[in-house]
Amino acid sequence: MNPIVRKATLDDLPTLLEFEQGIIVAERPMDPTLQDDPISYYDISMLINSPESEVYVVELDNEIVASGYAKIKDDRHYLKHAKQGYLGFMFVPEEHRGKGLNKLILKALMQWCKARGIFEIRLDVYEDNPPAIKAYEKAGFKKHLINMRLDITDLEL
Repeated sequence: MNPIVRKATLDDLPTLLEFEQGIIVAERPMDPTLQDDPISYYDISMLINSPESEVYVVELDNEIVASGYAKIKDDRHYLKHAKQGYLGFMFVPEEHRGKGLNKLILKALMQWCKARGIFEIRLDVYEDNPPAIKAYEKAGFKKHLINMRLDITDLEL
């Protein structure tokens, strides 16, 4: 029962599309700005096929039990680095959480970035998701910038 970390293929799409919906279900209560279902966050096929991104999965007993992607993005011109590795699509089904699978995904994604000369790694996480924040902090991430929002629909201005 050793986990296998590997690059995703288009054959993995049915499971990865289920994972995407799992992320949306988990995040919907944290984000009142999401449209009503059905929605999709990612173009997973493009992420698998693009030379500027890579999707990794973890297999356990021939079952995909974790996912994540890294995408190389241009960064703002005034920063020390020209490009960043942006991570997303981190998902582990509930029955497989707590087994260190997300840590395996993060390691593979960071190795992929480093092999391409990308050393600045970024990701977004909802403030109302303490377990994810804790997992990312455990992996070495630090809170850096706070994104704030305000719905002014009913606000008298």
